[in-house]
Amino acid sequence: MSRPTNAMSVDVEDWFQVQAFASVIGRDAWETLPRRVEANTDRILALFAEAGVRATFFTLGWVAERHPGLIRRIVAGGHELASHGYGHELVHAIGPDRFRADLRRAKAVLEDAGGVAVIGYRAPTFSIGRRSAPWAHAVLAEEGHRYSSSVFPVKHDLYGEPDAPRGPHRPDPSGVVELPMTTVRVGRRNLPCAGGGWFRLVPYALFRAGLRRVNADGTPGLFYFHPWEVDPEQPRVAAGRLARFRHYVGLAAMEGRVARLLRDFAWGRMDRVFASAIAA
Repeated sequence: MSRPTNAMSVDVEDWFQVQAFASVIGRDAWETLPRRVEANTDRILALFAEAGVRATFFTLGWVAERHPGLIRRIVAGGHELASHGYGHELVHAIGPDRFRADLRRAKAVLEDAGGVAVIGYRAPTFSIGRRSAPWAHAVLAEEGHRYSSSVFPVKHDLYGEPDAPRGPHRPDPSGVVELPMTTVRVGRRNLPCAGGGWFRLVPYALFRAGLRRVNADGTPGLFYFHPWEVDPEQPRVAAGRLARFRHYVGLAAMEGRVARLLRDFAWGRMDRVFASAIAA
């Protein structure tokens, strides 16, 4: 059996927009802080070009509005342009009406800058779930999206739906299909195997073994990371100890680890890897 193609994705947001720093960096300060997202995303584009990989870029409308040239380069590189919402607000916290407005604003900005249709969406901090925002998948469908990648079937203090299905599914018959983040079943628990902070924290060989286990029966995995994760020189924020650890651990080695991952597995865009699930 040939190895499956996994889905590579990037959540395009800047270092000061992460949920871990939300309590110490207010939204009113965003415009005053140095933006590093464009240069960091260009580094990722170069990394993908060298490896011959096409990926999906879940991009904030806030970023696209200020860096339309970056959006055009993402599309020109053959990558899928998808939505990360406009203002990086937790879906379950803003409610259906503000969620709809956020979706519309982001979709309009992204499609105007990229000149392509945007069908994919990923919620900031995986803030969609059956208990937290059960209405979200229907709203996404109503606003012209075709899939979401917003549920992480793990137990976590900031997010997670540990009882959610681990494969593609449709939580609401009238809503979009959900492509959940990849996990490995160990005993009675799901362990994350999808990137982010876990990828920076655990030994590379352990992560590779987990993804190989997922791929063993032909199932594609899903990987994600952020532009700020390849930027060890970014400003340091005076946040709590746990927040700082989560954000800064392993940054210096991250770009090399991603390059190694690109060599060790086959990768593609979300809309192509999961085309049959999206169309079902």
